[in-house]
Amino acid sequence: MRVLIAGGGEVALLIARRLSREGNEVTVVEENADRCLHLEGQVDARIVHGSALSVSTLLRAGIREAEMFIAVTNVDSVNLLACMVAQAESRGAIKVARVRTHEFEHWRRVCAHCDLKIDLMIHPESEMVARILPVLRVPGVADVFEFAGGRVKLFSINVEPDSWVAGKTMEELDRAGPPKNSLIAMIFRGSQVVIPRGGDRLLADDQVYVVTTAQDLEEDFRFMGIHAQPSIERVFILGGKQLGIAIAQELEGQGLRIKLFERDAARCEKISQLLHETVVIHADGTDESTLVDENIEGIDAFLALTNHDEDNIIASLLARRLGARKVVALINRLNYLPMAHRLGIHTAVSPRLAAVDGILQFVRQGRVLSVTTFRQEEAEAIELIAPAGSRYVGKPLRELKMPAGALVGAIVRPSGEVLIPRGDAVIAQGDRVIFFTLESSVRKLESAFLSEAPSFWSSS
Repeated sequence: MRVLIAGGGEVALLIARRLSREGNEVTVVEENADRCLHLEGQVDARIVHGSALSVSTLLRAGIREAEMFIAVTNVDSVNLLACMVAQAESRGAIKVARVRTHEFEHWRRVCAHCDLKIDLMIHPESEMVARILPVLRVPGVADVFEFAGGRVKLFSINVEPDSWVAGKTMEELDRAGPPKNSLIAMIFRGSQVVIPRGGDRLLADDQVYVVTTAQDLEEDFRFMGIHAQPSIERVFILGGKQLGIAIAQELEGQGLRIKLFERDAARCEKISQLLHETVVIHADGTDESTLVDENIEGIDAFLALTNHDEDNIIASLLARRLGARKVVALINRLNYLPMAHRLGIHTAVSPRLAAVDGILQFVRQGRVLSVTTFRQEEAEAIELIAPAGSRYVGKPLRELKMPAGALVGAIVRPSGEVLIPRGDAVIAQGDRVIFFTLESSVRKLESAFLSEAPSFWSSS
């Protein structure tokens, strides 16, 4: 498949790197010359220097021959106008655009009204809201992801040195009597990713991902030594941009007491008109005396959601030291994510990864239902539908020759039955199957699982 990407930022780089590795012909258009040089050393793709607003540049990049056009520049208007050019010059191309404005739904309607067909519009801030809200009442849990319409849950914890699971092997944990429908799917240890087997051991500071059912989630929390708060009452939010406002609006609807800190006085005035119950404070939320004066000790959650990663990390560490039960930091630079976890920040979320996940899922549409990327592309969770011709259908899992670094985490039958499988489980046609796999094994896994069924690479 010939793919043209407008924009050469981190999201574009991640997408281009993945698609080029999967055998696609990728071209990236980037306006900054220095960034072009950087991209040439990072990805096996053609790099075109020029503006995505320039029709001549897009023609030079091959817009007429492109089968898919992905617009992920840092400017919404550029992304939308570039899709307009793509529609005029290559009517058969599938079009994807990232749009970050709070007027996202309005622009979706405008595009439809103007007959501008954008096949997928990604709004990362909405994805961030969906990722942050489920973890607020569980201090020890970093992430909670859902699969199969919420019937399968994946949560992660950071193993503290005094945790009872520290030092235990998978076999020892299994003998300790965990909930039946649970499985440790992945372990992140520094820069290493482990798809665990029986003899692998959990160590202090590991980030561990556990897959379970919706019914067993709370029991799995307790087994891993995590205690959820029955309810939360007070939340501090640092940063009055779109994401901070959206979170505050959601929490207002739940009746929580919220304080939002913003340095810009004019911005505070605007926020106060949008939020009705939130106390908006014109102050530096990274200042210790300010947080103490506002009674940070014992708050249920502190959310650092500014546009500056360093401020978010520093503020989160300060808030935890001052007594916040749960801290969440927005992180844009993907290489900061492992560091944030090692520093003890409970939850670190990335709008860039959210955008990448949505786009990769769409690119692989068909039998691939969802894609979740972890940290700097090191691993993925992939949800697929089992086709009739798959070599993985009808055999016990222990007999399957799966790629190294891949694991079946859950099977969901068409009836709704959920299995967290062991070696004797059998995948049947039409099952939803959730795999956890190292990035290096993704293509082999999907090709082998989908077998003769139509796949993304069949058009390459």
